[in-house]
Amino acid sequence: MRYKLLVEYEGTRYLGWQVQPHGPTIQGEMEAALRKLCGQEVRVAAAGRTDAGVHASGQVVSFVLERAWPTESLLRALNAVLPHDIAVTKAEQVADSFDPRRDATSRTYLYRIWNRRVPSPFWRRFSWHVFYPLDERAMQAAAATLVGEHDFASFQAAGCEAAHAVRRVVRSEVERQGDMILYRIEANAFVRHMVRNIVGTLVEVGRGQLEPQALAMILERRDRTHAGPTAPAHGLCLSAVRYHDALRRGLRSENVSEA
Repeated sequence: MRYKLLVEYEGTRYLGWQVQPHGPTIQGEMEAALRKLCGQEVRVAAAGRTDAGVHASGQVVSFVLERAWPTESLLRALNAVLPHDIAVTKAEQVADSFDPRRDATSRTYLYRIWNRRVPSPFWRRFSWHVFYPLDERAMQAAAATLVGEHDFASFQAAGCEAAHAVRRVVRSEVERQGDMILYRIEANAFVRHMVRNIVGTLVEVGRGQLEPQALAMILERRDRTHAGPTAPAHGLCLSAVRYHDALRRGLRSENVSEA
């Protein structure tokens, strides 16, 4: 029986999603919890392989169990044995053919920037503290130029294993909520560190180091050296994964808590 879960986690103490030999990972903790509950080795796949320090409020995972579990019982049992910084918020049975990564039509990431001279002890694990003033309207003008299908090689980290950097962005928006600046981007897929590299460049726009129209030129150059610095991982959160409604696999996760 194949199961699909909606999962939240704080990525602070983890080396990312994927199992690593030298430290804790989200995948490793979930597989250990299932092994404890079911007495079998279970391989867990995810919609997005988040990097070290990155959080999630809408991660989708899937796995196969040898015997059927009532979904509510599985949800409660997993939350009882998982670490305090990982939680399952929804569980359902799905067709055996379901693949959380390949079947996803888009993923949405949210990046938080704490834009105040004084840091916030409450947001320090979930946002990048930028103490100098930022012009969010200039950042929004720049972000809007990324919508559409483009080659994102200029925002691709070294060592990325993707065959190419062409991605389709359907949403790229900046807004301010008090001292917090939020950047949301939704795309069919992402290359390595794409969102963090975009955010680092948007901050350069916000502080007046780049004009908003510079992002279009940076895209055209397809050269990472022309983009801004890589924003820190702890401000990033995988907030949503979308699937075709026709597939009847309806975990649509838009459960980001904002302040």
